[in-house]
Amino acid sequence: MKLADTNSKVRAVHLERDAYLYVRQSTVRQVFENTESTKRQYALRQRAVALGWPIERVHVIDTDLGLSGASAADREGFKRLITEVSLGRAGIVLGLEVSRLARNCMDWHRLLELCALSDALILDEDGLYNPNDFNDRLLLGLKGTMSEAELHFLRARLRGGILNKARRGELALSLPVGFVYDDRKQVCFDPDSRVRETMRLFFEVFRRTGSAYATAGHLREQGLLFPRRLRTGPQKGELVWGELGHSRALELLHNPRYAGVYSYGKKQTIKQINGRTLCKIRSREEWHSFIPMAHEGYISFDDYEENLRRLKECSQSYGEERRKSPPREGSALLQGIVICGLCGRRMTVHYRMRREGACPEYACEKDAIQHGQPVCQLVAGKNVDKAIGHLLLEKMTPVAMEMAMAVQQEIYNRLEEADRLRVKQVERVRYEAELAQRRYMQVDPGNRLVADVLEAEWNAKLRALTEAREELDKQRQSDRLRIDEEERARILALATDFPRVWENPNTSDRDRKRMVRLLIEDVTLTRKKEITIQIRFKGGTTATLTQPIPLPSYKTWETPPDIIAQIDHLIDEHTDKQIASILNEQGLQSGKGKPFSSSIILSIRKNHGLKCRFDRLRERGMLTMNEMAARAGVGGATVRRWLKHGLLQGHAHNDHGEYLFEPPAGNGPCKWPGRKLSKRKELSGSMYIQTKEVQYEA
Repeated sequence: MKLADTNSKVRAVHLERDAYLYVRQSTVRQVFENTESTKRQYALRQRAVALGWPIERVHVIDTDLGLSGASAADREGFKRLITEVSLGRAGIVLGLEVSRLARNCMDWHRLLELCALSDALILDEDGLYNPNDFNDRLLLGLKGTMSEAELHFLRARLRGGILNKARRGELALSLPVGFVYDDRKQVCFDPDSRVRETMRLFFEVFRRTGSAYATAGHLREQGLLFPRRLRTGPQKGELVWGELGHSRALELLHNPRYAGVYSYGKKQTIKQINGRTLCKIRSREEWHSFIPMAHEGYISFDDYEENLRRLKECSQSYGEERRKSPPREGSALLQGIVICGLCGRRMTVHYRMRREGACPEYACEKDAIQHGQPVCQLVAGKNVDKAIGHLLLEKMTPVAMEMAMAVQQEIYNRLEEADRLRVKQVERVRYEAELAQRRYMQVDPGNRLVADVLEAEWNAKLRALTEAREELDKQRQSDRLRIDEEERARILALATDFPRVWENPNTSDRDRKRMVRLLIEDVTLTRKKEITIQIRFKGGTTATLTQPIPLPSYKTWETPPDIIAQIDHLIDEHTDKQIASILNEQGLQSGKGKPFSSSIILSIRKNHGLKCRFDRLRERGMLTMNEMAARAGVGGATVRRWLKHGLLQGHAHNDHGEYLFEPPAGNGPCKWPGRKLSKRKELSGSMYIQTKEVQYEA
């Protein structure tokens, strides 16, 4: 480009604003090794001075050194440049080449658009450009496209080499704990025997428990630490020991390396619109490389597949793909292994509070949850679990001794494995103590500063060794006591009296579920006119049981019929309160197990249609107080007074002091008890009523 053309593009309006030089290198390594490129970028300041900008008004933006230009998300220097251009403070933008400013067309064309709107020039090593000029803008657009294409070609070449080596299984990847590379770059087991035995124990415990959570809990209860290698920091690659967490256990079980499988491409990185990256787990069919038996593993490939299957069954968040789950808390004996006999899906467990406590219910409600359909079927689990328990007591009797011996051997194996790992842990601590001792013995005695530090380190290692030995002895003593007293007694009880062990309240629900799963594969429930229970045992044998449909809960609260008959008989001669007292004296209770009261008697009378005492007395011809008063020609107070003095025969029809009266016998004249005289006398300030016997005709 001619100098005259260049100078004609620079106008006074450009020189009134500042010049901004953008400097960038893609990696930190390039910053330290490709120094000539950095010098060429800083030299562009002289080009700006030659065009008329004072040196003090040429601003250098070099905060993005060591950052890739593929995106502007993390480049604070580029964001600052965009801000200065959009505010109209930049007269010219300088960069060695387009790739220094941006490596993708979106960021590059945004910068061009802002420069065109603010009338700012762009200068690179080839020349000066005006974004408002069509030819210059076309050329800048082509350069941006070529810069992005160049980045694509670089990545493609690098990616192609990586994928080609991964396809052959020769790409060196970071190994999980338990594996190392030997001198020939071949994968082999960790030379540390403690690491190897810990890894084997981990997979063995998972094989027994079937749950990653239970596996981590078992190692934690045994006081066993788990190894891991540091990936970052100054101690990168060193082996450290700590407690095993649940997420860490899941990561180990999903890693195919432990089965001797070389794999590559398990994860896919997706760039989001905000510049961040999202990691997506691919299915096995989408992996780039999957090479079984690439090296030795801690488990076989079949064991790895079985572990994945069991993890999938344990998962509570798979929805449609959910299958069995491991034994958990709760009294539902068939939790995780019960199948709906109508649709074939797995049934879930609910608990409802009843008088006897939390009672399980097996529900098939997938369509109800996902599609708003009615519940397929709901089966009360209390009677079903009892039937399964009785069946197991019958089936378990011939094999009780065999199971007891297997349980005993399993317990011995577990304790031996744990003890062996604790011994390895003590040996490692002893080695560290001996190493600290050698360091202390080799130091110059005159160098007290170093000697004091090494002596303190030696003392700390000795204390750690003492604690490790004490913990080993304590655990051994505890294991010995546990076998001699607790487990041996339980094993003997299992061998000689399995029903007593099964029905023992000290036997946990989880232990019962584990015993069930040793024999039963699954149970199918069908509720129609009755509940059909189809049991499929391990090995293929089947059994079928039937249960009547349980009564509704309100029917279980009803008062027994014999008590209702007794209440019906007592109503003839007693009120509700008197009846409740009589029943309580006999030690009887209501349907809900409560003592009787007048309100309960009233509720029973109404619910069962028993005729009340008032109606029964009226049917016997008895009169109310008003009828008796009208017939005798007296007031109600007189009738009450006659009743009080026993001159009338009355029967209480409730607990509020209300009576019905027997009419006078015969059809001829009769004597009424008395009648109030109209004559009233006053004597000494007091009133009295004089009564006499008067004859009336009935």
